Amino acid sequence: MSNHTNTSHENIDEDKRDFIYIATGAVAAAGAAALAWPLVMQMGKAADTLAAGAIEIDLSKISEGQQLKMLWRGKPVFVRHRTSGEIAEAEAVDVADLKDPQTDDQRLVATPGGKLDPKYLVMVGVCTHFGCIPVGEQGKVDAQGQYGGWYCPCHGSHYDTSGRIRKGPAPKNLEIPPYEYLSDTVIKVG
Repeated sequence: MSNHTNTSHENIDEDKRDFIYIATGAVAAAGAAALAWPLVMQMGKAADTLAAGAIEIDLSKISEGQQLKMLWRGKPVFVRHRTSGEIAEAEAVDVADLKDPQTDDQRLVATPGGKLDPKYLVMVGVCTHFGCIPVGEQGKVDAQGQYGGWYCPCHGSHYDTSGRIRKGPAPKNLEIPPYEYLSDTVIKVG
């Protein structure tokens, strides 16, 4: 019987082995990314949701002294075409006396020309106390509260002609939604 031992010497090409490891890792990473991408993308908002998240409002349809109510993201938005008297009243308020100090100009957005147009006031029509809908219709003095703006009948918050809290339990002014002027007479809310 012959005692034969096979002593073969393997030449290990370390560069080739490293390349195979790196290539395998890259393919695995690409596969994981391809698998994760649809899962991540399905968590975003759908196109119809994004479209519903913005509304366009033609301001030229609102007469002076009138208010338009629109629904945006499930909340009412008040767009008021203020009279010169309402604007003057809002600008004359000493902000140091306010619970949530804001000037009337701070509650406005600039037009495409870069100027503020105080005749249009855009607000979310939800009381900042407990989320009731304030009332404030032209010609209904009782509905406007003591400051000629809006009144929340739920708990008695009074807002002025700029939507700022003046009396009652509400802690903050009526919210100004994100909006921009698309032209001098059209705004996009959202």
